[in-house]
Amino acid sequence: MIGVFDSGLGGLSVLAHIAEALPTADLTYLADTAHLPYGSKPDEFIRGRVLTIGKYFAEHGCRLIVVACNTATAAAVQALREQHPDIPVVGVEPGVKPAAASSRTGRIAVLTTESTARSAGLMRLIRSHANHVAVHIEACPGWATRIETLHLDEASFAAEVAEKILPLLDSGVDRLVLGCTHYSFLTPLLGTLVAGRAELVDVAAAVAQQVVRSIGNQANDSGRLNLLASAQPERLHAALPALGLARLLPRVNGLALLAQV
Repeated sequence: MIGVFDSGLGGLSVLAHIAEALPTADLTYLADTAHLPYGSKPDEFIRGRVLTIGKYFAEHGCRLIVVACNTATAAAVQALREQHPDIPVVGVEPGVKPAAASSRTGRIAVLTTESTARSAGLMRLIRSHANHVAVHIEACPGWATRIETLHLDEASFAAEVAEKILPLLDSGVDRLVLGCTHYSFLTPLLGTLVAGRAELVDVAAAVAQQVVRSIGNQANDSGRLNLLASAQPERLHAALPALGLARLLPRVNGLALLAQV
């Protein structure tokens, strides 16, 4: 079994790519909806949640854990690896490297949660891979929460997103890094805004490929998908078609509340 988790719905964008890459793998997705959003929480709190969820996955036989959340990866992926040295852990980091390497204008922007925006991990990525370009870090408070409501087509939200994005484009940014897994579900809206001016950089597919490399030949199970949540698990099932992921519904094997996690 492969365990995948996020604070809410965002990690479903990563889960979808993993499910496509590994059609026979048994997958468990855990949404920590009782504590979302992670993006506005202190690192110490996030670290505690990550270690608690990691312990649950380890105790229930996970052969690999995917931290399908940029904020949780930045705050706690190393602590999780130290806690479970015998279980491969795959995290999600913003696609700063491919964005910087492909930028033609030498200007990129990273759209993030507040926590990721101030994280040492993001600074490390920029120092390591983007010293030759100008990097603008744009924190987007409330976006992840808005995506959790599934009300992505409201005019007021579209105007809010445009207010963030258009000045970046006007400044010459030609790569927009989606630095939160929730933001993958804004691709239709963002794609319209940036058309012909910039490209979106999302790492969900690359994370799935890393999972494939890490799990090797251990993914020949029955292809089941279990959906778990620390609050309101029914929202997970309802979110799949709402987010364009109805193709995952035939794999759903169970839906459960894990209030004790």
